[in-house]
Amino acid sequence: MSQSSAPNLSISVVVPIHNEEENIPILHQQLVDELGPSGRDYELILVDDGSTDTSLEKLTQLAERDPHVVVVQFRRNYGQTAAMQAGIDVASNDVVITMDGDLQNDPSDIPLMMEKIEAGFDLVHGWRKNRQDAFINRKLPSKIANRLISKTTGFPIHDLGCTLKAIRREIAQELELYGEMHRFIPILAHRRGAKCVEVVTRHHARRFGQTKYGIGRTTRVVLDLITVNFLLKYFDSPMKLFGRLGIWCVGIAGVSALATIGMKLVGGIDMTGNPLLLQTVLSVMVGMQFLSLGILGEVCTRLYYTNSSNRHYAVRRIIRQESEDRMTIPARAA
Repeated sequence: MSQSSAPNLSISVVVPIHNEEENIPILHQQLVDELGPSGRDYELILVDDGSTDTSLEKLTQLAERDPHVVVVQFRRNYGQTAAMQAGIDVASNDVVITMDGDLQNDPSDIPLMMEKIEAGFDLVHGWRKNRQDAFINRKLPSKIANRLISKTTGFPIHDLGCTLKAIRREIAQELELYGEMHRFIPILAHRRGAKCVEVVTRHHARRFGQTKYGIGRTTRVVLDLITVNFLLKYFDSPMKLFGRLGIWCVGIAGVSALATIGMKLVGGIDMTGNPLLLQTVLSVMVGMQFLSLGILGEVCTRLYYTNSSNRHYAVRRIIRQESEDRMTIPARAA
């Protein structure tokens, strides 16, 4: 039977948790109420991202009484992207569902996403069309960012900031997330040939606490957008970018050198005092630097493809019912 028509795919729900003590019991109950009657095998992977309240205690209690719960405890706060990557790494079921731990995403949207997955899509990402957030510091920056990202990457999308996504596990585990890259998951997956679709999802106002991953990430998101554009176009062969820039610089140097010589022969202008001579030397130096960067980039790309085992987070332990395991993958602090 083909993957697209395979019935009753199992689910791994990945939820980053950072100081969400009031929300954890409610979220767990919502997920159990939604997934329990579905007849699907499921696991709830709750990643404690260095919480300083009683979140870890509540998560541990859930893991002790519910065999579906897996708790991943970070040594410190690494951020939402690292938490999502850790959850994806631990996931063992067919489809990975990512969502926030603040009750703003609705588990009742999961069946719709699973229908799309079973229809043949590899990734389904949510669109908070009726977003329940403040306009000035949340909705407006998000609208601007989504339009900018969509235009610069050429990937049509309304809401890259929506954490609620469904991804086939083999696709999710091919991705490497760092910085603020979790919001670019659809773009990164599309780059690897995944079939993506966007669906309208529910969005609720936050009931408890304050947002932990807010507008302060804007600068990092912009920088990661530059990184994503580089990855999309030049990751496999950096020389295509740096080599082209180097050739342009060498070309400018050649034109400047000819102009300098021509001005000397025709007009008798002193070459040593001609600024075009300085431009020639500078352009040659910059061109050589760009070409060197291209070569180094190509070497790093080859090294990357031969060794991709490093991680940018460190897990203290994984808590399951009646057992505690340690991650076997190499871990490296950010």
